[in-house]
Amino acid sequence: MKKITIAIDGHSSCGKSTMAKELARKLGYIYVDTGAMYRTVTLYAMRNNLFDSEGEVLADELQKQMNNIKVSFCINKETGRPDACLNDECVENIIRSIEVSNHVSKIAAIPFVREAMVDQQRRMGAEKGIVMDGRDIGTTVFPDAELKIFVTASAKVRAQRRYDELQQKGMPADFDEILKNVEERDYIDSHREVSPLRQAEDAILLDNSDMTIPQQNEWLMQQVEKALQ
Repeated sequence: MKKITIAIDGHSSCGKSTMAKELARKLGYIYVDTGAMYRTVTLYAMRNNLFDSEGEVLADELQKQMNNIKVSFCINKETGRPDACLNDECVENIIRSIEVSNHVSKIAAIPFVREAMVDQQRRMGAEKGIVMDGRDIGTTVFPDAELKIFVTASAKVRAQRRYDELQQKGMPADFDEILKNVEERDYIDSHREVSPLRQAEDAILLDNSDMTIPQQNEWLMQQVEKALQ
């Protein structure tokens, strides 16, 4: 069976990563969470004091240190899924914190950061047979992907999902703070100069506000079958 490239883009906290991971597992494809890559760079910047007192990125200093940042994915022996690693340290749970969420959009808007991550993402997908999710996969990273999905949901639904996820992990969570973060990230992601979040012209829209995960997965498989034909 031929292999294709599947690009899943959309707003934050839409469940893109969960659906992409499950889809890749079913198809036997490689899965890459590009959002985790930007979150990992953000964590490095936070740990190395590369934000000023106003929360702005010290971009010149970050650029000098980019060669010190190794972003990779390691298979979690318990889940069988890839977890994000920073310099070979598994940081999958840490990068999902609200602190990282509050800073990641500014890191992701920096041209040299995006250039470095996009180069790495394209290398990962050179052989096809890949499911990649993020903000600009169908528009910038893989504009020729055979299947492009753009995922959205209402801000309140997405904030509730994020809140529930953090609660399940035993991490501190405040719904109003999360909702504010979701709305701010939407604005920053959609208005940045480099690779802004937008739906590719040939992407299929999926609003999963009122869908269960099984319904969503069934819908996705239908789109894959069509693309493979």
